[in-house]
Amino acid sequence: MTVFDESERLIWAGRGDAYAASFAKLCAYPVEHLLDAAGVGDGTRVLDVGTGTGTVAAAALARGARVTAVDPEPSMLALAARTAPQAELRTALLPELPFESGEFDAVVANFVLNHVGRPRAALEELRRVVRAGGRVAVTIWAKPPAPGQALLGRAIAAGGAVRPPHLPGGLEPDEDFPRDEQGLGALLATGGLGDAACETLSWDHRASPEEWWSAPAGGVASSGQLVRAQTPQVRAAIKRSFDRFSVEFADPDGMLRLPHAALLAHGRR
Repeated sequence: MTVFDESERLIWAGRGDAYAASFAKLCAYPVEHLLDAAGVGDGTRVLDVGTGTGTVAAAALARGARVTAVDPEPSMLALAARTAPQAELRTALLPELPFESGEFDAVVANFVLNHVGRPRAALEELRRVVRAGGRVAVTIWAKPPAPGQALLGRAIAAGGAVRPPHLPGGLEPDEDFPRDEQGLGALLATGGLGDAACETLSWDHRASPEEWWSAPAGGVASSGQLVRAQTPQVRAAIKRSFDRFSVEFADPDGMLRLPHAALLAHGRR
């Protein structure tokens, strides 16, 4: 396990409920696109890696698929058990999955590769457990981020936050890759997947300012851990910056309309 992986485990420990109340609805947007790209339908044996609250697993079950879902975080699996009670749930952490080679018809990972320290090894493992001719489909956040996605980062920077030692700055240079269509598509191709393709999904996510601020306030993701590591004075400055910048995205009803963009890539073993 890399330093990045260890940090991710600490960041997400016990954050299931806080994630469900904030970012989970945002991350649900690509689900149907992801399942379409993986060819998931009635009777498909599907592995949902990094299931989180179980949104992907539940959507696959609704299509008549036979679903196995894994996540390393117990608080996420507890939520997934309620969201997708018919799925087989197991604890597992990339890049090592407890399954036989070729065990599934389709493997999906929604916003998972951006949380692993060795994305190439993780992708190779996703390929290993899908059958010959089966499909792998993944999503990650695009970089540079869309304006709505950048809101929290802008507020954190404007508030004068200092990154604590337990939060790594990113992947090792030899493990990272461009977070654009060409970069993610090439990652799938070098991982041994044929017919690799990548597209950008763009949408506006609507949330109240209180809901959107609840993520960093609740310590969700690296941004939340960064906010929580600051002094009370700096946290207050970040919140003031958030309130000021949020006005740019406010609809007449007070809800925020936050532009986001994600990459959806898929390929065949």
